Amino acid sequence: MNAAVATVFEPGIRKGFYDNDDRARYERCIKTSKRVRWDIDADVFRGRSFDFSRTFLPNGLTKVDELDFLTDEEKRCISHVQGRTYPGVFGMVERFIGAKTLELASAHRLEDAVCIEGLVRFTDEELKHQELFRRIDIAIAARMPSGYAFLAEPNEVARAVLKRSTWAVLALTCHIEFFTQAHYRESIERDENLSDLYRDIFRYHWMEECQHTAMDEIEWRREDETLTPDQRDVCVDEFIELLLMLDSLLQAQAAADAAYFMRLCERNFSPAEQCAIRSTMLRAYRGQYIASGIQHPSFRELLAQVASEAQIARIDGALGAICARCDRA
Repeated sequence: MNAAVATVFEPGIRKGFYDNDDRARYERCIKTSKRVRWDIDADVFRGRSFDFSRTFLPNGLTKVDELDFLTDEEKRCISHVQGRTYPGVFGMVERFIGAKTLELASAHRLEDAVCIEGLVRFTDEELKHQELFRRIDIAIAARMPSGYAFLAEPNEVARAVLKRSTWAVLALTCHIEFFTQAHYRESIERDENLSDLYRDIFRYHWMEECQHTAMDEIEWRREDETLTPDQRDVCVDEFIELLLMLDSLLQAQAAADAAYFMRLCERNFSPAEQCAIRSTMLRAYRGQYIASGIQHPSFRELLAQVASEAQIARIDGALGAICARCDRA
């Protein structure tokens, strides 16, 4: 069946076929996915539990070293609090990433079988990651005092995100996947002070996310090719909306986590110290989930391929104050 006939019999499919380079990248992703495939119990947990005598997230991510009035034990406690929220955020975003990936797979032509296989494997791995993050929360909750709350409801967030254009959702997804890789390779992998189980979890997560990033890059560029300049301009605004929505969620979670941490400490903090804890928690979250993605060199390179200089300036203008606060001690 030629392309014209395929278009007649498959209404609603996305424009164009994959080129040979894209197919080759998908084939490599599938091959790697099969090679690194892991099981939650047999490979990741292996009967282990989290070591609360050690930190969960590196100090560079938590920004806890800026709070010089805290004891070492209190700094470790902040790492545990943020370390519980960290998989919570990933579980939340992978809810809409998996749904969008399944949608992309179902929208492709039968001739794109290799790419469909890659996206289906991608979806399956995202579902496994969601289960992994649920297991992490259960295991950490069993050892932490009551009172912690992850405020966002993942299904509600997913529904809100998926109302936006595919371009905007893929932009957000690529942003997330780039900071996922940066966190592991630049911080988590190198920190010998972390709980071994916690570090291993994100090593295994990173092993599969590398393939996901490559596939999402391809899909974002292909989606961009179907848009008119005016449509793309609307998509850029939607991407900004999604990042600002994420920031709103982070503000609420940071406030809740700061309050929970201070309740765990066996002393009272001065008003100035309380303010410093709250502001540092928020700057840490904005750095982890917004600045480290939007400023990632590979994301900037990809963004330059699908957006104009004026559109990129609009994105940077909307997020400039947030990112500047992340960098300020």
